[in-house]
Amino acid sequence: MLEHKKHNPLIALLGAAALFMSVPGLAAAAPATPAAEAAPAAAAEAPAAEPAEDAAAPAEAGHGELTVATMFMMAVPVVKVVMIGLVLMSVLSWIILVVKMIEFSSLNKASNNYLEAFRGARSIADINRVSVSDEFAGNPMADMAAVATEEIQISKSAGLSISGEHRDSTLHRASSSINAVQAGLSKRLSGGLTFLASTGSLGPFIGLFGTVYGIMNSFIGIANTNTTNLAVVAPGIAEALLATGIGLAAAIPAVAMYNIFNTMIAAYGTRSEQFVSELMNTLSRQLDKGA
Repeated sequence: MLEHKKHNPLIALLGAAALFMSVPGLAAAAPATPAAEAAPAAAAEAPAAEPAEDAAAPAEAGHGELTVATMFMMAVPVVKVVMIGLVLMSVLSWIILVVKMIEFSSLNKASNNYLEAFRGARSIADINRVSVSDEFAGNPMADMAAVATEEIQISKSAGLSISGEHRDSTLHRASSSINAVQAGLSKRLSGGLTFLASTGSLGPFIGLFGTVYGIMNSFIGIANTNTTNLAVVAPGIAEALLATGIGLAAAIPAVAMYNIFNTMIAAYGTRSEQFVSELMNTLSRQLDKGA
C-alpha cells in the first residue's frame, strides 16, 4: 500500500510532463487550420477572377465612342448605299428649294413691273410692244398678252373684221391663245415638285429598308458569335437605325417644301387668272373703240 502511494507522485509528474509536451503541438496545429481553410478559399476565388477578365474582354473589343461618322463607316455596304442615296435626295431637295425660291421671287418682281407697264398702254399695239420687249421676255403674263394681241393683229392683217359683230369671235381666238400659254405655265412652275413628292413619300421607306437589312445582319452576327452582350449588339442596331433617321431627315423637309411650292403655284395661278380677266376686258374695250 505504501509503495503504491509512492508511485502515484511519479505517475503524476510523468502525466504533467506529457501534457506540457503536447501543448506546442496543439498551438502549432491551431494556426494550421485557418491556413488549410484559406487555401480552398483562395482556390475558389481564383476561378472567379477569370470571368471578370472575360467580361472585360468584350468591353475592350467594343467599338468605342459611336458617332454618325463611325456608324456610317462601320455599316454594311447595302446600308451605306441606302444612306448615300438618301443624303443625295436630301441635298437635291434643298437645291430645288433655293432655285424655286429665287425663281418665284424673280417671277413676282417681273410680274409687278409688267403690270405697271401694261396698265400704262393705250392701244392694242402698245400692249403688244410692251409684251414682246426684252425687258419682260419669258414672263408668263407678258407672254399671255403678247399671244392675244398678236392674234388680233394677225386677224386684222388677214382682212378679217375684228370689231362689231365679229368682236366675240376675235376675243374667242385671243382667249384660246391665252389658254395655251396658261397650260405651259402650270408645267413650268411645277418643275421639281415631282422629285419633292417622291422624296417625301419614298424617303422613310427607303430608310426603313436599310434599317431592316442592318438589323437582320446584326442578328446574323449575334448568332455567329453566340453572344448577346449589349456592347457587341448595340453598334450594329444603331447603324441600322441611322438609315431610318436619314430617311426621315430627307422626307420631312421635302414634304414641307412641296406644300410651300404648291401654295405659291396656286397663288400665282390665281394672280394669272385675274390678269387674264383684266387683259380680256382691256382688249374688249379696244375692239369696241374700233382698234
